[in-house]
Amino acid sequence: MAHINLLPWRENLRKQRKRNFFLQLLGAVIVAILALVLWHMQVQEQISYQKNRNAFLKSEIAKVDKKIREIKDLEKRRAELIARMNVIQQLQVSRPQVVHLFDELVKTIPEGVYLEKLSQAGDQVTLEGWAQSNARVSAYMRNIDKSAWVKDADLKIIQSEDKKKTKLGMSQFRLMAKQANPNAKPEETAQKSGTGKKG
Repeated sequence: MAHINLLPWRENLRKQRKRNFFLQLLGAVIVAILALVLWHMQVQEQISYQKNRNAFLKSEIAKVDKKIREIKDLEKRRAELIARMNVIQQLQVSRPQVVHLFDELVKTIPEGVYLEKLSQAGDQVTLEGWAQSNARVSAYMRNIDKSAWVKDADLKIIQSEDKKKTKLGMSQFRLMAKQANPNAKPEETAQKSGTGKKG
């Protein structure tokens, strides 16, 4: 006797296709999720790499900045040392000139003239004092102009006996002169005079 399959084969086929479709869809979703996870991991790795690189660059920049500060400090200290050396050198050079200056001031002061104050700025010398008469001041200026170590005497103030007289009958004066150096080389003298003209 023959067997007849009464089950709805079309319904079974539809269910099978539906099951296959969902399985394929599930596989696609899983693949998409895996791809997304891999992409996210790659992005995170790149971010982490960039962060590490940024941290390294910041560290190197900090080291360079520190070295720059150290170099600037060294340059500042070097400039200060050079300035001190220049001052010491100028003092050593000008020491004999100061001795000659005071020696010449003693030699050039005529009788009846008394110095009260002496100041110097560079080669400019200011002399203040008292004199028994204007003629004594004139004699003092002539002596200065004859000196080898002091020159260009210029009278700035003289308070004559008619305007102001002390109890001793002396007049007050202030004159300016320039310190000279007869031992200086001609080019040094020309350089100093040229600098003075510019200023």
